Amino acid sequence: MAQTVIIGTGSKVPSRVVTNADLEKMVDTTDEWITTRSGIKERRIVTAGETNSYLATEAARRALEAADLTPQDISLIIVATMTPDMPMPSVACLVQKNLGAIQAGAFDISATCSGFLYALTVADRFIKADPRQKILVIGSEVLSAKVNWQDRTTCVLFGDGAGAVVVTGSQEGDRGILTTHLRADGSLWELLTLKGCGSRYPIDSDLPREEFFIRMNGREVFKNAVRAMESVALETLAEMGLKGEDLDLLITHQANIRIIEFLRERLAIPAEKVFINIHKYGNTSAASIPLALDEAVRTGRLKEGDLLLMVAFGGGFTWASVLMKW
Repeated sequence: MAQTVIIGTGSKVPSRVVTNADLEKMVDTTDEWITTRSGIKERRIVTAGETNSYLATEAARRALEAADLTPQDISLIIVATMTPDMPMPSVACLVQKNLGAIQAGAFDISATCSGFLYALTVADRFIKADPRQKILVIGSEVLSAKVNWQDRTTCVLFGDGAGAVVVTGSQEGDRGILTTHLRADGSLWELLTLKGCGSRYPIDSDLPREEFFIRMNGREVFKNAVRAMESVALETLAEMGLKGEDLDLLITHQANIRIIEFLRERLAIPAEKVFINIHKYGNTSAASIPLALDEAVRTGRLKEGDLLLMVAFGGGFTWASVLMKW
């Protein structure tokens, strides 16, 4: 059976950098407070004209270039996002238009910070059905549009950006996706929410203003995130008869440095085998893992034959893992 392989990666972040020092001028916070609690030093924030679909399109162009493909080679575009340009059309359709990918179907997936791994899992199933397909999988977010810039507990955490990969089928040994796991627990949804502007609470509802932005019970989200990511990582490794020490690289959702460190310790993985770029970009939700993946590839941290585990957790709650041989 053909394995699903990634043949190209790409990313795009806004040019505007907002540092912790910049935020000190906006809200009651300090660089020390933000860094100690999250590991974040700066984040990228969009300026005029930098929409979600723009970031996603540019990341896709770079992934196509890396794969040595044209937009006409693509049969499907899947975009993971919780911050689309608009409810309709999907970001994926806008990317399809921007690229001129006239042979491609297109749709979005909403699974918050786990979205890219959910989308990659869906693409894996399409490839197993027809290994000849070439699919663009994109994680793209403009979280700055959904942040209350007066709420110091959340506005310091999030950033904007996009990452993309091209996947197809391959018969080259054991390269490719080895196993995936998708999990969710909707009973905990109220711990991390963005209630406003949906059909339940439209813009003219009497919902308090702060509910039209991301709200989070940070302590409870942290506890659930570490438990869920550890559980799905261990389940994934056990299924393949592996241990943490067998991994060559771990890429987790870049949400909080303490969560990443906790997972590293629980899996007994050396620090040099964990990719971290949260200090540069903050939490970019569905864009987080593909941004890190592209950077790992382009800087030589991820090489052919490496065993890679990707793990994410996000609102919903959702969590997921993908284990692959690069």
